Amino acid sequence: MKNVWKYALIASLGGFLFGFETAVISGAEQIIQKLWNLDSFWHGLTVSISLIGTIMGAISAGKFMNKYGRKRVLIAVSIFYLLSAVGCALAGFWSMFLFFRFLGGVSVGISSVVGPVYISEISPSKDRGKLTGLFQIMIVSGIFIAYLTNFLFVDIGENAWRYMLGIMAVPSILFYVLLRNIPESPRWLLLQRRNEEANVVFQNLDLPETLSIEPQKSTTALFQNKYYKPIVWAVLLAFFNQMTGINAILYYAPRIFDMAGFASELSYLQPIFIGGTNVVFTLIGMSIIDKVGRKKLLLSGAIGMFIFLVLTAYGLKGETSSFLLYYIIGFIASFALSQGAVIWVFLAEIFPNEVRAQGSSLGSTIHWVFAALISWIFPVIVEGNVQGGFYIFMLYAIMVICSFIFILFLPETKGKSLEEI
Repeated sequence: MKNVWKYALIASLGGFLFGFETAVISGAEQIIQKLWNLDSFWHGLTVSISLIGTIMGAISAGKFMNKYGRKRVLIAVSIFYLLSAVGCALAGFWSMFLFFRFLGGVSVGISSVVGPVYISEISPSKDRGKLTGLFQIMIVSGIFIAYLTNFLFVDIGENAWRYMLGIMAVPSILFYVLLRNIPESPRWLLLQRRNEEANVVFQNLDLPETLSIEPQKSTTALFQNKYYKPIVWAVLLAFFNQMTGINAILYYAPRIFDMAGFASELSYLQPIFIGGTNVVFTLIGMSIIDKVGRKKLLLSGAIGMFIFLVLTAYGLKGETSSFLLYYIIGFIASFALSQGAVIWVFLAEIFPNEVRAQGSSLGSTIHWVFAALISWIFPVIVEGNVQGGFYIFMLYAIMVICSFIFILFLPETKGKSLEEI
């Protein structure tokens, strides 16, 4: 088990870069809008271009990791992250910035599929929730560090945004170096009929019992009638995950506090509290996910998210704006304990072995499609109507009600092996 935790932790560093790349733009987006004189439409594109790249990465991830293996794809992703960080920091014109943000998004899309799948495939069933959850812990840690470095760099001058985006090169290099020490997924090796190599990895992971139940099937088509239930579950869970509005908050946190009338220096400080809350409650969620189960966490979190989204909507309307930080922290805590803790675990385990790569890729793609739409539309709505913030957060609250109804029909997967699921 010692090796399992070590390899899972290394693979989850892709989640740290995922989180950092996702949130770092929140500190730079207003500076960049002024630098290149972008209106709300083109500014929305500049922020969401990373998510468009993420969609492309998620779509292609299943094919690549089935063909080349989980390890080699993760190594390629670490190089893409490094190129994106350096390219964004050195960008001399808008289109160059867009290209490297797009490349960073491709990295996020691929790692959001490959990382959780790799971890789930090396994990014993009794600890799979916690181990796969390391990826989500790393995501929220990356978000927190991005908010922190944004705050530290914001006052260093007109090139502050370059430092905000360029600092990601450091963990990218570390990720690349450490990945060279992990084994290939034994279940991928079995799918390639490389049984002897798979046996060696299973023994290294101290999981010899898996050998007797692992079916040796080749990759097959995802869209078949026998897979329609996991397809529907994955697609709708990913859809509702984004329709809570989580990425609007992560991408535009300083702007949201500006809208509520907070001073600019506080607008960069308050997201640090959001990021810290995200980390703490994700850790709590990960510590209980294999005891409480995925479904109970999702249902309880939905209740909290609904309450705090409604309060946030009225806070942006001006009625209780002084409490806005507490409302958003309450929403983040509810999200981290439920949707945040469960989504990548569920997507990585709900599909059978032979279609896990394609199924996880599908769920991740849906997740990022709606993340891109929300991030692009958010500035258009809030700048186009004086009550835009109120309307959009009320929409998120309504979508949480719909998600609660959907979650009632989800299966529980705790304590089951991947083959049993």
